[in-house]
Amino acid sequence: MTPRSNRRHWLTTFAGLGLASAGTWATRTAWAAPAAPAGRVILSITGQVGKPNAGAQADFDMDMIAALKQVSFTTTTPWHQGARRFTGPLLRDVLAEAGARGTTVRAIALNDYKVDVPFEDAQTHELILARLLDGKPMTVREKGPLFLVYPYDSDPELKSQRYYNRSAWQLRRLEVV
Repeated sequence: MTPRSNRRHWLTTFAGLGLASAGTWATRTAWAAPAAPAGRVILSITGQVGKPNAGAQADFDMDMIAALKQVSFTTTTPWHQGARRFTGPLLRDVLAEAGARGTTVRAIALNDYKVDVPFEDAQTHELILARLLDGKPMTVREKGPLFLVYPYDSDPELKSQRYYNRSAWQLRRLEVV
């Protein structure tokens, strides 16, 4: 294959993958870091981050969080009246976006509340970083802008103090250890 036909072969391959050119390949692969946030940073992931975009950490603005696949569920919590609908990306997807690997995710809130969540919880439960409550963005007063929440009503095991304690509202940072 000549260099010119080799290039044409790869461009055809990229086009077959839905990629316009070899230059877009990096943005579609698992090893590419998330783009740097354009807006105000609302979440930083530190520690064992494989795809940093701000020094050694991965920072996200709300648009970046909203651009990830969104999941919704309705559940009751000890902090709300009645069942409420939460929407946001799965924690495992956010961690994957940052290339995070570890055994524990320490969730840290705006008021410095800290709780350790087993990394495995993100893999085995539909644990989300809720950004919407009943379809509306959450203010700090409403436990936002991000709330790490389990789908408590989906499994009797989750309706326990253990999982309630692992929830963190007004989430600001995740440390992966």
